[in-house]
Amino acid sequence: MSEPNGVMMQYFHWYVPEDTNLWDQLADSAADLAKVGITSVWLPPAYKGSAGGFDVGYGVYDLFDLGEFDQKGSVRTKYGTKDQYLKAIEIAQAAGISVYADVVFNHKLGADAAEEVEATPFDPEDRNETVGEYQMIKAWTHFTFPGRGGKYSTMEWHWWHFDAIDYNEYKGEENAIYLLKGKEFDRNVDLEKGNFDFLMGCDLDMDNPEVCGELQYWGEWYLDTTGVDGFRFDAVKHVSAEFFQQWIEHARDHAKRDLFAVGEYWSYEVDALNSFIETTGGKVSLFDAPLHKNFQIASQSGKDYDLRQIFDNTLVQQQPTLAVTLVDNHDSQPLQALESVVEAWFKPLAYALILLRHEGYPCIFYADYYGAHYKDYGKDGNEYEIWLASHRVLLDKFLLARQTYAYGDQYDYFDHANTIGWTRLGDPDHPGGMAVVLSNGDDGSKNMEVGHPNHTYIDITEHISESIETNDEGWADFRCNAGSVSVWVPQK
Repeated sequence: MSEPNGVMMQYFHWYVPEDTNLWDQLADSAADLAKVGITSVWLPPAYKGSAGGFDVGYGVYDLFDLGEFDQKGSVRTKYGTKDQYLKAIEIAQAAGISVYADVVFNHKLGADAAEEVEATPFDPEDRNETVGEYQMIKAWTHFTFPGRGGKYSTMEWHWWHFDAIDYNEYKGEENAIYLLKGKEFDRNVDLEKGNFDFLMGCDLDMDNPEVCGELQYWGEWYLDTTGVDGFRFDAVKHVSAEFFQQWIEHARDHAKRDLFAVGEYWSYEVDALNSFIETTGGKVSLFDAPLHKNFQIASQSGKDYDLRQIFDNTLVQQQPTLAVTLVDNHDSQPLQALESVVEAWFKPLAYALILLRHEGYPCIFYADYYGAHYKDYGKDGNEYEIWLASHRVLLDKFLLARQTYAYGDQYDYFDHANTIGWTRLGDPDHPGGMAVVLSNGDDGSKNMEVGHPNHTYIDITEHISESIETNDEGWADFRCNAGSVSVWVPQK
């Protein structure tokens, strides 16, 4: 479980430059992040990908190579060496920040040799339909990890450790997914495309005891080596849900301590997320993709969006203790596969909605905090230059308000399509209360109870310079500007 009033930061984005030395950057910034109220960081995959020092980390090659061995053209990963990684974890934890490792169990890429195996081709858009006869194929499925030479694990991976692949050497580029001899697609996965077990590369067979045993052993090794405090599981909707419950229970038993776990089930259907949570017995939290989608729609609709519906059909509305709330991430950012950008004007409103309320475990995106600049090609084949603005100044103010005032009872005033608000009444250790009001239309005002009579409140965002006085019953008309948010806290 997350800590009370905890805040996670996704400490990377897709286009972090290769020369950033992200592990060293975290070590240098950990104390400052802890000071402003960041209590945990989710780091990118730390092991060697098929693109070596250029791999974001999701093209998994060798889980045991944390930037230690000369493989795939480099010793270091995109983010640094193993020593730099371990040092960054140690420094972050010493500053009071928990560290969550990004784990990709769905697939492997970059095999060292090809193997012959019989397989049946299926339609990528409908995995229940074959598109050819059972046939002999040549598959890149043999992983020997020659640069590591058997250190930490002697297991080599072969075709029988996988369910399916998407490339047949005999035919080259082809629109087909090959289900390998004697295999079947996993159950308890998302039903998009008929069965969304296969995502990319060599799809791991979670029914193979050797595969599950190796992944459990790797978890033990990783915990003993790094001392991380939890895990973010990638692409969980493509893997049998029961696997994650069994894996995290094994990891917690080995560590003999609680380990936080959150999965990326990227679906806007909240029922699909609830089904995963039920199958895993509530052992794994999920990112609230439906809430992100609501933010995106609201940001594009302006005053035509009814803010009273912002939490409708979201995980944080239905399972608040298991929802990790977010505004954007590395997959939704511009030019990425799941591009679904929350427009810049709405991001302060969205962050107020996840950082200043009781429900959910909020996650701040690196590119929203620090800003980002990069180039890449869009789906139309054209190259684009992207500038993402830093919201750090305002986010730091929200974090201060969360640390200092976001306690006690929460009263909601979601009674207007364009202006909504809520108050937190504080508690004995955090007196004074707080009022938040936001508008996606004209200047807004909301008469709300903050619980502290005859107090002076100021807007910590500095969007409004005039102070507000509560009446004898602790109520006041709290204001915000058009298309903006104001956070009212007691004047010192």
